[in-house]
Amino acid sequence: MITVVYPPGASDPIQGHNAHAFAYLLEGADVMQVKGGKEVTLTPGQSFYEGPNDIHVVGRNASTTKPAKFVVLLVKNKDAPVLVPVK
Repeated sequence: MITVVYPPGASDPIQGHNAHAFAYLLEGADVMQVKGGKEVTLTPGQSFYEGPNDIHVVGRNASTTKPAKFVVLLVKNKDAPVLVPVK
């Protein structure tokens, strides 16, 4: 389990997780999308799921003035990395 904080205007590179990833938004607003899926904007109390074969193509703070904070539960092999960059 990890806590992620996106500063205002921040975004992630394209990535995978090789895990079942369950994100739960605590504060702010965050935009998420996996390849082939719809872009969604999460608000506090909402969650997002990524499967082990999903490619996370959009992950960004929806605000340029406030941080976004969420908790992610990763169900993965013990020694597997938290994320795998995709080129």
